Amino acid sequence: MKIVYFYQYFSTSRGSWGTRVYEFAKQWIEEGHEVTIITAIYSKSDLTATKFIETQYFEGIKVKVINVKIDNKQSFLKRIISFILFSLISSGYALKLKADVVIASSGPITIGIPGLIAKYIKKNKLVFEVRDLWPEGAIELGVIKNPLVKRISYWFEKICYKASSFIITLSPGMTQNIQDRFGFQNIIDVTNGANIELFSTKKKLPSNKLIPKSYAIYTGNIGVVNNSCWLYEAAKELQKMGREDIQIVLIGEGQQREELEALAKRESVSNFIRLNLMPKSNLVAFVQNSFVSLVPLKGSPVLDTSSPNKFFESLAAGVPIIQNTQGWMKDFLSTHEIGVTLDPNNPKQLAEALVYMKDNKNLTNEMGVKASIVAKEYFDKNYLSNKMLNVLEKVVNDSN
Repeated sequence: MKIVYFYQYFSTSRGSWGTRVYEFAKQWIEEGHEVTIITAIYSKSDLTATKFIETQYFEGIKVKVINVKIDNKQSFLKRIISFILFSLISSGYALKLKADVVIASSGPITIGIPGLIAKYIKKNKLVFEVRDLWPEGAIELGVIKNPLVKRISYWFEKICYKASSFIITLSPGMTQNIQDRFGFQNIIDVTNGANIELFSTKKKLPSNKLIPKSYAIYTGNIGVVNNSCWLYEAAKELQKMGREDIQIVLIGEGQQREELEALAKRESVSNFIRLNLMPKSNLVAFVQNSFVSLVPLKGSPVLDTSSPNKFFESLAAGVPIIQNTQGWMKDFLSTHEIGVTLDPNNPKQLAEALVYMKDNKNLTNEMGVKASIVAKEYFDKNYLSNKMLNVLEKVVNDSN
């Protein structure tokens, strides 16, 4: 098959971002398919470009890089402009490239523009991949407030789903949300996953006096949606409890990074530590050597459907999880006894949970062993890649 994949955030394992598309595309190419990715320059990926449009190759993957920069620190308006600009330019490839099937990977929902062009003008089969519920998330979180913009956004979302031969979501919660709102049945979830070999192969931490002996880890964006203040307030609670032996380590960047670092310095919160972004290959050791991984999000129904990379990678590393959403992740952790779910508005509860897990090493280690087993069964990148490929093949074969 010739597969064209519109995805704005492509990164390889040398970047500091999720590698789902990179891992999937590599495996599809090994099985004899041809994959072309249309992408932009994301601040957390390893992609760079000197020209406005470049063709690059990564282990057989052809990547059309549109030099439109995207960063979580950009203002909302600037990000919207970046999204629209990328979609309009990439629409040229929707008209130009030959494809048996086209994948449009959202959010943002603007990625539907080249997808719809490929569908209705080029008559390609379209598969719509939902990584985040756009515009549902932006509306629920108060980012989109204008009633007219809301109506147009929901209308466009439905158009994208209706035009698709199949919808692929990244979590069971997203699947249920779309079915409940629109009634579509041509939908399946293919969650984020992990490179099991990479995250389960033991690595030593680098020698660094900033790295504590016992720590809970958070990796990813530092911001409001990620409930980063919850982690900071929990670190303060740990200090009040006299448990400076438990550190909270954040590896990432984001809108609240400077604010929280300044706050920690001013209030002398020494057990709240941030390390810079690093390649995925370097990140592994930090995840493996933590006693628990933190997966916080702001308390919001739409975020209950999330599918964060850190969730899957932590399980693959054999590390139990503390998270605070009320959806599928809560159910999954409870069913498999590999983590706990807490109140997203109660940092003292988080501090107490960290103390309990630190002081009950046998229980925590047992959860970690179970986590590793569960990750291999449900979240191996090869299994998930084949699951998605089966959908693509079905879509193409049904059209013949």
